[in-house]
Amino acid sequence: MHRPLDLRHVVSPGLRDLIELANTHNLDRVTEQVRDLRGCTSPVNLHGWTVTTDSTTKEVVRSYRSEDEPSGRLLTTCGNRRASRCPACSRVYAADTYHLIKAGLSGGKNVAETVRDHPRAFVTLTAPSFGPVHNRKTDSAGNTRPCGCGAHHAEDDPALGTPLDPATYDYSGAVLWNAHAGQLWARFTTYLRRALAEHLGMTQKALNAALRVSFAKVAEYQKRGLVHFHAVIRFDGPDGHTTPPPSWATFDALQVAVGLAVERARLTVESDAIGERVIKWGDRFKVDQISALGDGELTDAKVAGYVAKYATKNAEGAGTVDRTLMCRPCQGRGYVRGPDYFRDLCDDCGGTGQAEPIKALPVQRHVRQMIRTAWGLGNLPEFAELKLWKWAHMLGFRGHFSSKSRAYSTTLGALRDVRRAWRLAQAEAARARAGLPTDETSLVTASSWTYLSSGYRPGEELLAAQVRHDVAHTQRLKQEGLLPV
Repeated sequence: MHRPLDLRHVVSPGLRDLIELANTHNLDRVTEQVRDLRGCTSPVNLHGWTVTTDSTTKEVVRSYRSEDEPSGRLLTTCGNRRASRCPACSRVYAADTYHLIKAGLSGGKNVAETVRDHPRAFVTLTAPSFGPVHNRKTDSAGNTRPCGCGAHHAEDDPALGTPLDPATYDYSGAVLWNAHAGQLWARFTTYLRRALAEHLGMTQKALNAALRVSFAKVAEYQKRGLVHFHAVIRFDGPDGHTTPPPSWATFDALQVAVGLAVERARLTVESDAIGERVIKWGDRFKVDQISALGDGELTDAKVAGYVAKYATKNAEGAGTVDRTLMCRPCQGRGYVRGPDYFRDLCDDCGGTGQAEPIKALPVQRHVRQMIRTAWGLGNLPEFAELKLWKWAHMLGFRGHFSSKSRAYSTTLGALRDVRRAWRLAQAEAARARAGLPTDETSLVTASSWTYLSSGYRPGEELLAAQVRHDVAHTQRLKQEGLLPV
């Protein structure tokens, strides 16, 4: 009698797990659950139940238990906005951001369509210089000019953005600027209103009674490792987008106010170790008018697409890593509390506080020095509130990548609610076709869920890889015009 072949060393773990799922579980249901995630790279694994009953008849209308799934758990999308972590979920976030920005420019999503007639500007604010860097400048004819090092750099030259002289580059100032960029933006919005009132020769109280300034902004990393902001700024009437702004609230007035606010918005940071630093905007900023029609360079759709593209990016544009370097067991301190409150070196990081050594990171020397500087500044007590250990991998930046004023347009939560309502309507229609009750007014739902882990089983990962391939193939066909968009 022949013994069965041992395929453990022949078949890949993923394929072996897939065969096991096919032999012991309902592979069709596993495939369906993975396909519903649309290629999410790290789904959330949940365990629990939900039961919906009719409060009048006490009849159970529908119920669900994760134990009834072939794998014994429910998989849901991770919802990560970062394209470097989950391209599938970041596409949904980018689409939501696009509609949020677009609604504030041309209406829709409960925003009045008359906003397209309001003064609107696309503003770019940059960081100041902390030392000369390799660059690629062009003249008015589009010809490249030599860099300070004398070379003509290509567009993909890794030297771009790195210091000409690292020894004299102000790394401390650069990291502290990133760390305070969010606060500087908040101060800019305050000074913008003040500058506007001054330019128009009126008090702030009178300005606020007649005009509302709405905005949405997104952060982007430059190659030199510093963030800059792209913002849509719009003038509304006192009641928001439903009312037109006064006739004196023009694009020219907005342009002047931005220039004054850029000049006046400042923060001062003091430290015995590095002295005083003034956090301010760079001299180079842009204020472009957004065209209401399709014949301008900056149309509603172009601006919305531009902002949505950067809303899903992190600091990878600066060549850094997309994970925290702080050792979680010791919270970056390098030690843990032992018995009788004695401090013991953390076994996980060996007392460095780093989850992985900074010197071993696969990054450029310039980026590594910014990370090392952020880590060093994090050891100073005067910068403890900046949590630079936690944000060293972000080169010090700890603000929101995208934000908006309350009255700019709809919200991401509202857009998600619309999707949720659509799914419920689809489910209700399916129940109606099956002859089940559809009246939700008397239904009560109870549920209990527990987080288990994140990620796929090896076999599920193979199925998810096929889904991602199918999605990418479909997108490619749409771009080539072979499928309808």
